[in-house]
Amino acid sequence: MKNFKRKVLKNGMTVIFEKRNLPLVAVGFAVKNGGINEAASEKGISHFIEHMVYKGTPSRNNKQIAEEIEKNGGKLNGFTSESCTAFWCKMPSKHLNIALNVLSDILQNPLFDEKELEKERKVIFEEIKMYHDSPADYVLEQIHCSLYEEPFGIPLIGTEKTMKSIDREKILEKFNQVYQPNNMVLCVVGDADFNELVKFVEKNFKNKKGEISEFKIKKKNKIQIEKRKGVDQANLIFAYHVPLAQDKKSNAAEVLSTLMAEGMSSRLFSEIREKRNLAYAVKGDSGINKEFAYNLIYVGTTKENVEKVKKLILEEFEKVSKELGEKELNSIKEQIIGNYHISLEDSQKQMVNLIFSELEKGNAEKFYEYEKEIRAVKLKDVKDLAKIKKYSFFALVPY
Repeated sequence: MKNFKRKVLKNGMTVIFEKRNLPLVAVGFAVKNGGINEAASEKGISHFIEHMVYKGTPSRNNKQIAEEIEKNGGKLNGFTSESCTAFWCKMPSKHLNIALNVLSDILQNPLFDEKELEKERKVIFEEIKMYHDSPADYVLEQIHCSLYEEPFGIPLIGTEKTMKSIDREKILEKFNQVYQPNNMVLCVVGDADFNELVKFVEKNFKNKKGEISEFKIKKKNKIQIEKRKGVDQANLIFAYHVPLAQDKKSNAAEVLSTLMAEGMSSRLFSEIREKRNLAYAVKGDSGINKEFAYNLIYVGTTKENVEKVKKLILEEFEKVSKELGEKELNSIKEQIIGNYHISLEDSQKQMVNLIFSELEKGNAEKFYEYEKEIRAVKLKDVKDLAKIKKYSFFALVPY
């Protein structure tokens, strides 16, 4: 693609760039370390570090970090996923150097001040409570625990126990071990010059190597129903393992997920909500990574209808495995490809797309092959994946 460039520098950092003519830039640094790289005893440390780097450096306090971006018309944020931790901003392209300077400062020079650390620990405790008190978020956490053994099966945010055990010494050790150029990706989408990006990284990042811990991911399947007082609706998730990102059949898994529960025209939305009026929300999602992969279906219904909904989900998969035809398959492909093109409109979303393509497929440029890959999905592969033999199921229901 003529507007795309990628280079792995001598210090090990990968620089990715997509040229756009609008006077905006989305700038993101991603560190190749997330939940999959944490031991059970340190669960939540990647997310904790993500919070802490915004709290100050020797040259900027937390307010100055935010003001340099926001007072120049930008937005600043970060996220932690199972495969990476990312720090990004989006702002007018004339302020690109401000974006690069601020982000590179917090990535290389965080203070990890003891007082700020203890304050932020309390913030994360509240975040843990927030997820627990939100039934839709809680069942998402629990289905992850139902699909994988520890340590990967522990929620990404950690637990109260692990968060209490993570002190400044542990954070510094993890940060110094991981946050080095060879474990980083810089992705810029917008009006910028690729050669200037390369020069910036070469000048401002040392040639220092870091290491990333690896832990074996063990799959499992578990069915569980949890009762809780104070909730009015039953929230349930049905999930199943699918092929990993490097497997061509992972594209068939995405097609199956869309067919079953993406949008108001999906099979399960039609069957569960429109035809039987058993739910308001029927949604599907995929988490497809090079180390783990699954599809899930979320439904909010009444306590009395939990088993009925689960039965309908299984019946619909069986129908797809036997009845799906080329016409319906092609219409789903068009839906996915159309959504893919819509996602390209937002430069910040595209920055994230390219980062994950780099991490999951080894080269961000493969993102531009996505339409071709979806069109190549075979009917047999989708029908075979719909033959659900094992699955995980979690429901939170009123007591």
